[in-house]
Amino acid sequence: MRLIRVASLDDPDHRAALAGFANLKDRDLRAQAHAPDRADLFVAEGALVVLELLRSRFPVHSVLVAEARVGALRGGLDSLPPGTPVYVAPQAVLDSIVGFHVHRGVLALGWRLPPASADTLLRDAPGAVVLEDLTNHDNVGGVFRCVAALAPPGTPVLLSPGCCDPLYRKAVRVSIGHALRVPFATLDPWPGSLSLLADAGFDTLALSPAGGVDLGEVHIAPGRRWALVLGSEGPGLSEGALAACALRARIAMTPGVDSLNVVVAAGIALHGIARGR
Repeated sequence: MRLIRVASLDDPDHRAALAGFANLKDRDLRAQAHAPDRADLFVAEGALVVLELLRSRFPVHSVLVAEARVGALRGGLDSLPPGTPVYVAPQAVLDSIVGFHVHRGVLALGWRLPPASADTLLRDAPGAVVLEDLTNHDNVGGVFRCVAALAPPGTPVLLSPGCCDPLYRKAVRVSIGHALRVPFATLDPWPGSLSLLADAGFDTLALSPAGGVDLGEVHIAPGRRWALVLGSEGPGLSEGALAACALRARIAMTPGVDSLNVVVAAGIALHGIARGR
């Protein structure tokens, strides 16, 4: 490992290199969303997520770790390509750089890759999960975690242009790094590009509290490919998205309950689909 000791963000030898780690609070990131020093990078936070980054297809730009965590992480950090900078700082200095207390003690910057195309991901996919206008990073990260845990390997997540970035720090953290492993692409234009799924032979299933059939009664024929389409918790799926789906289904719930969190709904549906129900 190339360990580099850091005493302050203002260290002239390292300030430029550490810029990607600076001011990672949500409000600061929103204000600097198009800053050139962040455009090609994303942040992985926490030991489990950083280790997923090291195992993923994404190249690592650099790592920032608290002094007290170096020993525990050495096994994973030793797998970094030679020359990858690992910045080491006292916890207080690390917190001052990032802008909040990093109780997990480690962050890494990864390089973004060119976006994948939906056509390419659907070519050999056993199924797909489609998200419309999910703007909550926790929910997007949670859906990626459900896909990794419950869907067949190779199942991609396809997002409408109104969804938040799956590689945003909070989304990657909530996914426990699975946003770095589950393939994803944007469907644009929306909802017109949903026709790609039908053209590729997918049975499209819209999940909605107003669905006409109980999810438990849906049967996917052996060998058929499926696409689960989910909307945000407030407005749900748009009429355009619903019209593009072959079937609308609901999850049976106790009367008086309006709906389920989209991550919970995705988990229930994927659990059933993965087991042929």
